[in-house]
Amino acid sequence: MNNHFKIKPFHQDYAELLQITDTHIFADEKETLDGVDTQSSLKEVLNLARNNDWPVDAVLVTGDLAHDPVTIVYERLLDILTDIDKPIFWLPGNHDDPKLMYQVLNKKNIHTAKSIEIGSWIVVMLDSFLANTHAGYLAQDELDFLDKILNENLDKHVLICLHHPPVEIGSVWMDSMRLNNPEDFFNVLDKYDHIKAVLWGHIHQEFFSERHGVTLMATPSTCVQFMPGAGQYTKDGRAAGYRHLRLNASGEINSVIRRLNEDGA
Repeated sequence: MNNHFKIKPFHQDYAELLQITDTHIFADEKETLDGVDTQSSLKEVLNLARNNDWPVDAVLVTGDLAHDPVTIVYERLLDILTDIDKPIFWLPGNHDDPKLMYQVLNKKNIHTAKSIEIGSWIVVMLDSFLANTHAGYLAQDELDFLDKILNENLDKHVLICLHHPPVEIGSVWMDSMRLNNPEDFFNVLDKYDHIKAVLWGHIHQEFFSERHGVTLMATPSTCVQFMPGAGQYTKDGRAAGYRHLRLNASGEINSVIRRLNEDGA
């Protein structure tokens, strides 16, 4: 497994990324998630991105790629994602099988790298998977890897990605399954001043906040959305979507959420 990947961005002054998350693909293609055909929805979201924000320099897939973590699901995802003519990087979510992902999702334009150098930026892909629970955890080797990458790239701007939120989002049932050791995570971050943003999935809704000058963002799912602020599972009627990011050489981030059936906005 190659832990590092280098990309030369198309534009000199910025890099453009696409984030998709929580695709929740089933083994049975007829099965739905709360009435949503997750595979069709993913394809529609990718088409939306192609029509609005193409080309990009890379695509980030931030966990829960599978709802049923079996080989046939990851092979189907491989077929869908290899149609994209850009480098794709993924990390596992609580519904995934990380070992199986490494076996299947490592071909053509799909990479297992955990750090991506793109222009004046480093993107770090962290594994917060914790077996037998929906909550997340960053093991010591992940924290050590993060610390090492940050220390070795002091001249770069940094975007950190993981599946689980490291902060509460104000939704009781989702906050019960966030990252279990956020203090350990932030203890590493607080040693450095070149981290610009932390980006995650898991919560099936848009989220934006800030901590010590670091932007905190979550992105809607490519399928079902969860109602913000809900005390228990409540489906939100908003459409599936993705996040487009522009990483400027200056260190600023411009970001927009685009959803299906919302005129691309």
